[in-house]
Amino acid sequence: MPVDIALIEAAAARLAGRARETPLLSSPFLDRIAGRRVLVKAECLQHTGSFKFRGGWSAVSALPEDLRARGVIAVSSGNHAQGVALAAREHGAPALIVMPEDAPEMKIANTRALGAEVVLYDRAGGTDRDALASELAAARGLTLIRPFDDAQVIAGQGTAGLEIARQAAAEGVREADVLVCCGGGGLTSGIALALEVRAPGLRARPVEPEGFDDTARSLASGRILRNAGSAGSICDAILTPAPGALTFPIMHRLCGPGIAVPDALCLRAMAAAFTRLKIVLEPGGAVALAAALYRPDTVQGDAVIAVASGGNVDAALFRRALDTYGDGS
Repeated sequence: MPVDIALIEAAAARLAGRARETPLLSSPFLDRIAGRRVLVKAECLQHTGSFKFRGGWSAVSALPEDLRARGVIAVSSGNHAQGVALAAREHGAPALIVMPEDAPEMKIANTRALGAEVVLYDRAGGTDRDALASELAAARGLTLIRPFDDAQVIAGQGTAGLEIARQAAAEGVREADVLVCCGGGGLTSGIALALEVRAPGLRARPVEPEGFDDTARSLASGRILRNAGSAGSICDAILTPAPGALTFPIMHRLCGPGIAVPDALCLRAMAAAFTRLKIVLEPGGAVALAAALYRPDTVQGDAVIAVASGGNVDAALFRRALDTYGDGS
């Protein structure tokens, strides 16, 4: 199944009345920090607190009724888990989610509260999560919904790109980099495909935490490269081993160079977003804004769009961001 604008528009039709059209926010204080106009796509205000609801609903709603009734399974540190769990619940389908033991407690609790069964695995100890998920799927007859390397998931995430295209045009922005928080590349590739057709003057660019910049390195080399480790950053939502087999060719064709930012700048961006925009971001959902604000040398032009991809953060970590960088500068 090719992932193209037709698949994205079909996902948008199924998401109509289900997903929120999240706003494109701005603040003169953020513009001053960045030295250019900054527009923030607040996907942290989406259902379940992240963009992942789009892909979850797109994938679950596209399943044949008999497969959907048997149930779905997903592997996630939390945001994809919640998106799939809510989509499954709304469709009356069982959901089983495989999550790492070290995922934020709030994400585990929320996934269970949405009606999903949660199976925990030892990420730090090297448990093969994909093998575990495949075993469970085969034993229970469940359909696996991958977090990024799934055509319908990419299409669902691409609906955010359709919104960005419309909203940026309404703001008079027709040429700019669109910085996207990037794990396996589902959101980045989906947005890139939508922009290619609906706003060709906007260019998607993946942003990752330092030490986990597999997408940036892969784009630079022209082939898929992997991260050396799977833990060691506070940006748990976007710590993936490598870009996907579906997502990488799309990003390689359409995206600009990747950007990597340190964890400290993610905390700083979280504080700035709360202070200036009154929104809550998790570290992995703040990397794009961190690059826009504190790595201005990595982008060009009079405006930049940053996707704030998620806000599911534990209270202790959020307090740390505010205590350290509470002035929002």
